[in-house]
Amino acid sequence: MTDEEVAAFLAQERVVACATHGPRGWPHLMPLWYVLRRDEIWAWTYAKSQKARNLERDDRATLQIEAGDRYEELRGVMIEAHTSIHREPEVVAELGGEIYQRYGVGALGDAFMEAVRAQAAKRVALQFVPSQVASWDHRKLHGVY
Repeated sequence: MTDEEVAAFLAQERVVACATHGPRGWPHLMPLWYVLRRDEIWAWTYAKSQKARNLERDDRATLQIEAGDRYEELRGVMIEAHTSIHREPEVVAELGGEIYQRYGVGALGDAFMEAVRAQAAKRVALQFVPSQVASWDHRKLHGVY
């Protein structure tokens, strides 16, 4: 995919699979809702989650967003990233509001944002800064496979 196609794909899709290094050396793979901020993926998770603990030990993550049901439709993006963990309640709450707005969860009025702020106290914001990006789009193969 071109850079423009990657950006459009990431803006369109809704779930990122996030792989971190688990405590026993095995990959730990979990889905996340996300938002795009420039060329970075941002997500939030509970501060005590396994993925947050893994990223505290080792900031490397591999992200994958994919789509397609049949082989000739498969497309996706894999991102190797270093992760910054943000714990400031206002940063986490702002991100939570962005995520909920993107996914259509609740009306972003004062009462709803108060609930998001309450959740933010238990969560962290994950900023995935890409170091390598790979993409594929089998639709471009035109049956040559």
